[in-house]
Amino acid sequence: MSTYVTVSGDTWDKIALEQMGSEYLFPLLLTANPQYRLVLLFTSGIEITIPEFELEDVYEYQRPAWLEEDLDDETEEEETLAFASEEDS
Repeated sequence: MSTYVTVSGDTWDKIALEQMGSEYLFPLLLTANPQYRLVLLFTSGIEITIPEFELEDVYEYQRPAWLEEDLDDETEEEETLAFASEEDS
């Protein structure tokens, strides 16, 4: 585990994005720092713990469920276009 010292204006999702690579990983920060769970906007100088994690273990945090619908739509659209191209040939 590592630590991060906040700057004025930091939010959980901003810290998760900058320190962990994705704003969707902020629940891991909340779990590691329950004493600050009610903080929405940080002041400067607060030391928080950045947990170690394997991205494969937290995939659910990486991509919210509502985005999966868009992915399915894109896949269907690509399949439809590929099928239409085959018919034209």
